[in-house]
Amino acid sequence: MANIKAEDEIIVFEREIKEFWTKLKSIYGTEQITQTLALRDSCKESIKVLSEKWSKKLKEGDLMIDRIQEYNNEILQQSQRISENQEHLTEIKSNLNQEEEQKKDLTDSIQELKEELIKKKEIISSKTKADKERMERLCKSKELFEERLGLEIRRIPNEQLQFIFRHIDHKDPDKPYVFTLSINEQGDYEVTSCIPPLDCIAEFQLKVRETNNFSAFVANIRKAFTALSYK
Repeated sequence: MANIKAEDEIIVFEREIKEFWTKLKSIYGTEQITQTLALRDSCKESIKVLSEKWSKKLKEGDLMIDRIQEYNNEILQQSQRISENQEHLTEIKSNLNQEEEQKKDLTDSIQELKEELIKKKEIISSKTKADKERMERLCKSKELFEERLGLEIRRIPNEQLQFIFRHIDHKDPDKPYVFTLSINEQGDYEVTSCIPPLDCIAEFQLKVRETNNFSAFVANIRKAFTALSYK
């Protein structure tokens, strides 16, 4: 029964539609309705074209938005790389500054060492010159010592002088009494050997360093050898 009722309603609805169109035609006329329908179709077509156009524009807009987002991502990545590069450059600059400071410190140290070396060379040169002059004076005194004290002076290796006394022992005039003299690093006279040994040699050595009276120093050693020969 329900299906029959639904079909009746459809039949009634179709009949009402037909009656509506019949009344519409009688009121407006067939030609005007046709124009209206044509205008409607034209509007539909225009709307369709506009819809397609705007749909295309929207798709292009979406693509543009996607591209802009990609550009933004690339710019962000480039910014990060630039920031990392700047940090790296800052680190390199800091290392270069440290190397420059170290280079300057090294250069200053080298210059100080050069100046110190020059001073040491000057001191050594001055000391060597003074030692040579002193040795030359000692050698020039050779004839005087040999003549007055019966002394023979020999130059031996390592910049030393050997003093040989004779005519001390009356029992054996040729018996040698010997001491060897050098100039140490401090520029002082230093007895390196004494044959026969003398207990007073250290005292004589200290005195000649204080007075710089070398002749008295040699004479005192000869006297000590003479006194030893009588024991």
